[in-house]
Parts: sequence; structure tokens; C-alpha cells
Amino acid sequence: MVNAAGSVGNTTAAQKLILLVNLLLFGAGNMFTSIELREAAAIPDHNDTAATGDQILGYTRNWRLITRAEWGARTPTSVANFTGPAPYVILHHSYQPGVCRTEDACKASMRSMQNFHMNSHGWPDIGYSFAVGGDGNVYEGRGYDVVGAHAPNYNSRSIGLLLIGNFMEELPPAPMLQVAQDFIKYSMEEGHLRDDYILHGHRQVRNTECPGDALYAVIKKWPHWQDLN
Repeated sequence: MVNAAGSVGNTTAAQKLILLVNLLLFGAGNMFTSIELREAAAIPDHNDTAATGDQILGYTRNWRLITRAEWGARTPTSVANFTGPAPYVILHHSYQPGVCRTEDACKASMRSMQNFHMNSHGWPDIGYSFAVGGDGNVYEGRGYDVVGAHAPNYNSRSIGLLLIGNFMEELPPAPMLQVAQDFIKYSMEEGHLRDDYILHGHRQVRNTECPGDALYAVIKKWPHWQDLN
């Protein structure tokens, strides 16, 4: 069975053949001008490969949401919830560990951060809501509508989004930045983030260099970023 794209492509090819036959039989002067022939030859065949990724609510989702079970998270010692949708996104970088390039490496980074937060800080879980890895996937931290431990005064009303790596001097890979923006849109469309949400870098709400000079300069140009007055 020929699909719609194939049918259009075959029809266009037939049209081109008819134009050329008429040219040979009747001459260019009687049938078509050279401009018309060039325009006919330029007609696309419409058999381009479809765009990759799932089209979801106006953007392309090329990332996976890796669940806590998939990356081997420990069970939290306690969980406190808040009523969403969240009005804020607080963006972070990890500084350490550095950028992870594979799914296995990113899973290991998530376990390392959770162990540090729970063992050294005495927190009940990893501090962040979600994390973006250099492999182009999103990793579930505490998740949606769960009080975090990433930004004082905002933990109970924000999504704490971490980009794994040190971005003081170097930017995250471009796909990583795109996934972060797509995930924010996804969270809004899924009802976990308010339509009029406000985006802050961690340094805006606490005395810290996070999310790094290079990354902070970029997110200041993103939609919904606001300065603190």
C-alpha cells in the first residue's frame, strides 16, 4: 500500500516527465518557457524522512525520563509533599560530578549525589527534583510536588532542576540545554508547573556560584527568567 507521502512523490515525478515529453514534442517556444521548466524541476518530491522524536504539545521530545527505580535510587527516609503546580523553577549545576556522557555514567552520578546528600548532609533524599544528564535524558530526583533540599525558601514551591556538570567556565552541550528547556515546557504542559512560572538561577536565592557563570549567562535569556528586585 502506498502511503500519502509516496503518492505525492510519484505524482510529482509524473508531472516532471510530462513536461519533458511536451518539450521534446512541441519545443520550448510552443509549450513552456525556460523559467517554467526550471520551476517544474524544482518541485520537491515530498519524500523527506519524517522528523525524529515524539511531537508532544508543541515541542519535540527526544529525551527519556529515567525513573528512580531505573537509576537505582535509595528509598528516602521521609517524604513531604506540597500542592502544585509549582510557581518556580530553580536551576542548578552539580559542579561535581562532572558531565556524564552515557546513561550508565549518569545513573552512577545520580547515585553518587544521593549518597552524598543523605550520608554527609543527613538529608532524607537527593536534594533536587530532577536532573538533566549529558546523555540527553532527564533523571527523576525527588520528583514533582515533593519538598526539595536545593534552595532555601523555595524548596516547597519549586522544581529544582539540576544540570549535571561544572558550568562555571564552559557551557553544557547544546542538546543538554535543549532538553532542559523541553523538560520545563513538558512540566508546564503536564500541569506540574504554572503557566506564569518564574525561572531563577540558584545564585539568585542563595549566596553561591551555582549554576555557574557560563550557564547563568545563558538562562538569563530563557523565557520566564526574572531578576530579583
